[in-house]
Amino acid sequence: MTKNRLETFSDGVIAIIITILVLELKVPHGTTFDALRPLLPVFLTYILSFVMLAIYWNNHHHMLHTVHKVNGRILWANTHLLFWLSLIPFTTGWMGENHFASEPTAVYGFVQLMAAIAYTILQREIVVHHGPDSMLATAVGQDRKAKISLISYVAAVPLAFVEQWASDAIYVFVAAMWLVPDKRIESRLDEH
Repeated sequence: MTKNRLETFSDGVIAIIITILVLELKVPHGTTFDALRPLLPVFLTYILSFVMLAIYWNNHHHMLHTVHKVNGRILWANTHLLFWLSLIPFTTGWMGENHFASEPTAVYGFVQLMAAIAYTILQREIVVHHGPDSMLATAVGQDRKAKISLISYVAAVPLAFVEQWASDAIYVFVAAMWLVPDKRIESRLDEH
């Protein structure tokens, strides 16, 4: 099977998720800048989630450039990833509306952790399907950034119940780490 439908479907779902995310931003009922102040936590979580979704879309896009064919396991792994990404607007809204309270912050981190695990599973399924010498396998290698992300999320979830601000800092750290352009896949594609 070709990757075209998987790629198109994924792009559409991620676009819808971002649309839902922005629809959660409510217009204030005032005409001054002071009316925006209560919306600051909601806006900050929106920015973080938008960046995370953009990172997933960019990395997914690059990863699929290494794919020549897909199978059922890849399709299901991709659907698994999209499921966890689809929960980001809900957790974003809950965390923002409740001013980064412990439970919403922990749930936000749990969803981010599960999305990271799902992405790792998808990546592994593509490598298994295309072989250990495939372009993706050689490009990602040991994938230290992914491992650091997973460990960070695992630490951040329970930390939200102790020092909620530290969990938020970890989420920002992971996003910042992935904002640095990752040229591994692009370099491998240029070689071919």
